[in-house]
Amino acid sequence: MSRIGHKPIPVPSGVKVALQSGKIDVQGPKGKLSIAVPQGITFEQKDGVLTAKRASEEHRALHGLARALVANAVHGVTSGFKKELDIVGVGYRAELKGKVVSFALGKSHPIEFPIPEGIQVAVDKQTHIVVSGADKGKVGQVAADMRALRPPDPYKQKGVRITGERLKKKAGKAGAKAGGAAA
Repeated sequence: MSRIGHKPIPVPSGVKVALQSGKIDVQGPKGKLSIAVPQGITFEQKDGVLTAKRASEEHRALHGLARALVANAVHGVTSGFKKELDIVGVGYRAELKGKVVSFALGKSHPIEFPIPEGIQVAVDKQTHIVVSGADKGKVGQVAADMRALRPPDPYKQKGVRITGERLKKKAGKAGAKAGGAAA
């Protein structure tokens, strides 16, 4: 039994849901999203609530997934999703230039990152970036791509990290310091 698949999805006022075979279109104040629904999963809408139904027990693996994707779309078009990134390091910074974010991350050249359609990026005080949008997957992917430009270094902790990300700090060359005096 899929506990997540059986949970109803409340549809707030101002959100329009169009049920079609194979896909669902969700439109709200933050935008419009289209979700592909796996075969064997159907949705019913009554009294402002969406429920996911599966055709047979063979489709139970996709039941919770389909419901979660539609619930994320409804949440995305109403309030949206956001990820925050921090840039740590001397001289490391970001700057917004139209539809491009320019990063200075200790390389010989600035890195230009184009902002995809449907995503908003805000740069606060050059070291804090907020990525927001209606599509949860796209917001997470853009944040991951920005982090991949300079992942946090395990020794000095410098780089681009997601706010609140816990890092494991490695010890440096402790043996070289102790061995230098004995030699």
